[in-house]
Amino acid sequence: MVTVTVERWKIKVNGIVQGVGFRPFIFRTAHKFSLKGFVKNRSDGVLIEVEGEKENLSHFLDCLRKYPPPLTRIDSISISKTSQIGYNKFRIEESKKDINKKTYISPDTATCEDCLRELFSPHDRRYLYSFTNCTNCGPRFTIIGDVPYDRENTTMEVFRMCSVCREEYENPLDRRFHAQPNCCPECGPTIYLVDKNGKRIKRTPIKRAASLLDEGFVVAIKGLGGYHLACKAVNDDAVKRLRMRKFREDKPFALMSKTIEQIKEHCAVTTKEKRLLLSSRRPIVLLRKKRDSTIADSVAPKQRYLGFMLPYTPLQHILFSYFEFPLVMTSGNVSDEPICYVDEEAFSRLNNIADYFLVGTRKIFSRCDDSVTRIFNGKEYIIRRSRGYAPEPIKLSIFSDKDILAVGPFLKNTFCFIKGETCFLSHHIGDLENLEALNAFTSEIRHYEHLFDIHPEIVAYDHHPDYLSTKYAHSLKGLKKIGVQHHFAHIASCCAEQGFEEDVIGVAFDGTGYGLDGNIWGGEFLTGNIKKGYKRRGHLKYQPMPGGDMAIHEPWKMALSYLYSLLGDDVLKSGYFYKRKRKIILNMIKTSYNTILTSSAGRLFDAVSAIIGLRERVEYDAQAAVELEMVADEKEKGLYDFDIKNIDGIFVIDPVPIIGRVVEDMEKGCDISGVSARFHNGVAKMIVDVCKLLRNTSSIETVALSGGVFQNLFLLRRVFRLLTRSGFHVLTHSRVPTNDGGISLGQAVLAAYQLENQVKSKK
Repeated sequence: MVTVTVERWKIKVNGIVQGVGFRPFIFRTAHKFSLKGFVKNRSDGVLIEVEGEKENLSHFLDCLRKYPPPLTRIDSISISKTSQIGYNKFRIEESKKDINKKTYISPDTATCEDCLRELFSPHDRRYLYSFTNCTNCGPRFTIIGDVPYDRENTTMEVFRMCSVCREEYENPLDRRFHAQPNCCPECGPTIYLVDKNGKRIKRTPIKRAASLLDEGFVVAIKGLGGYHLACKAVNDDAVKRLRMRKFREDKPFALMSKTIEQIKEHCAVTTKEKRLLLSSRRPIVLLRKKRDSTIADSVAPKQRYLGFMLPYTPLQHILFSYFEFPLVMTSGNVSDEPICYVDEEAFSRLNNIADYFLVGTRKIFSRCDDSVTRIFNGKEYIIRRSRGYAPEPIKLSIFSDKDILAVGPFLKNTFCFIKGETCFLSHHIGDLENLEALNAFTSEIRHYEHLFDIHPEIVAYDHHPDYLSTKYAHSLKGLKKIGVQHHFAHIASCCAEQGFEEDVIGVAFDGTGYGLDGNIWGGEFLTGNIKKGYKRRGHLKYQPMPGGDMAIHEPWKMALSYLYSLLGDDVLKSGYFYKRKRKIILNMIKTSYNTILTSSAGRLFDAVSAIIGLRERVEYDAQAAVELEMVADEKEKGLYDFDIKNIDGIFVIDPVPIIGRVVEDMEKGCDISGVSARFHNGVAKMIVDVCKLLRNTSSIETVALSGGVFQNLFLLRRVFRLLTRSGFHVLTHSRVPTNDGGISLGQAVLAAYQLENQVKSKK
């Protein structure tokens, strides 16, 4: 006779396990193996108690580990055996709210195929219903005010489910079993259309909005994390009208198209790019533009790439069912302000931009911009980490027994928390240059603290004394303050993302960062590791930056500075730039009046862009450098050589000879595409040459690349290829931005290791 062993297991699961169909999956799996017990959400994850034959319990656990729902991310499973109770069935219990919150929240996800089929099935009760969702898709982070993830803790609380929706919600075999935003046309949110004066447009609001877009109007459309401003992307007049109203002269607009096939009419799409476009995250993907694209030139002036995304909400899918053209879908804000997400705020702030508003009555709890990404070297290379990615946690190789807040930089701000071994890198906040942005920043910090039960004892910040984030950090009472140098944070963010703790040669190239000597850094070579920190081992030679930060907006000033270093007073006899202003700027340089010193690679790119006649003034961050990249001849093999000197153990790179070569080629009448390419090729070779010199003195074989300059794909490809051929192991970013959007992660991790080192030194 076979003896059957019956046991009771208590299983705790942590990770992204709420709002992703995890409890229904557990219910069905328990029934499959004839197990009894319960499953319930808790603030620290999901608790499962199962009782049954030992063999079936093992099969159950195997399924839990191998076949969880697609949106699930399991970080830990703990199992304890306990005495039998004698459960008579398996059930889903009401959620328990605990004091210690450790659960994670799923990002918002694109509408799934099952919901799309229902959306366009005329006999389905959710036919053309804009808020269709299930446990596998729909809003998550943007509607959650508290955990556990139950309806009363979301903005769906005000919508009471009808009897049919309630039946779906309570049926363990239904796709909407415990889908918290579950609703239908009978009981859920609705859509309405109003003009800029507040007058409602009766009947078929989405169809009418589609007609208005076709006619060239600008429509503000409420999405998952805020409003978009939309117009017909093949209508140049409509796009220019949107630019004029938004005070956004040149910065590229994002696009949305109905299908991959339609995107392919305008861009080349690789298999991996297609996979990104179709993923549940639905980011904006930067794609190579085709020459015969009919997208209006005003959408992305002087660009080789277009940023496309596919529809990710039912409303967007319905809207695109009425036409075949692509839309501009740009953030619903006035330039430099946060995206609008509250209806009344949108009606007020966007009133002079949008002609009409397509509004949903479901409120948004957290604003969240679209994410922007691309493919580099076969992997994702994210530019802006936001909707679809945040607040997904990042696992670290360090455990901090004190909660840490890192407040990030000024541009492209994110903040970051470390709690234990987990890092919560926030969604994109934006540039902290006005009160609205600062309020959004502080509000979201409080929201993350509440959601994830974080109580910071440490705050890490950038050394720049004038950053609003730095001032905010200093205003926090009772917290230990740790300043982190900007470029050290860049390299740390790259190493932390890759889980690399050994020594690296760090190449941090960007536009600006406050240096340890009080100058503005940005063309930096470092050595060290994430545990013990970094040392500066090389940099671009300091160059006067007349006008200080104003020179960032006027590249011609940096160009004049470099030309003065090359030509001396003879630059006054040249035909460069503004005759009346040249003497004033040169006097500023000579007397050091309102002039700072910089080693910034970004400012060098600005100078070359201005010298070859591309961009003397900029409207958005890095515009001059971006346009310099866009004109570079990809077939050009020539290069300009930099002068590298070892001065007291520090490698100093002088760009002035390069400027001389640029001027020489321009005077010869050389095409700017060749000049740009030779400059880029020279920068790539210089980076590799310095890394080789540092390898000779340190024996370090790994190079970490970080900073906004490495968003330049033309440069990045060449640097990566040359370093690899030279025998280096190269670390680049992937799921954390290489630009300042990744700084807060580096700040947090360096602060955590500094604390760990202090504890060890006391033992």
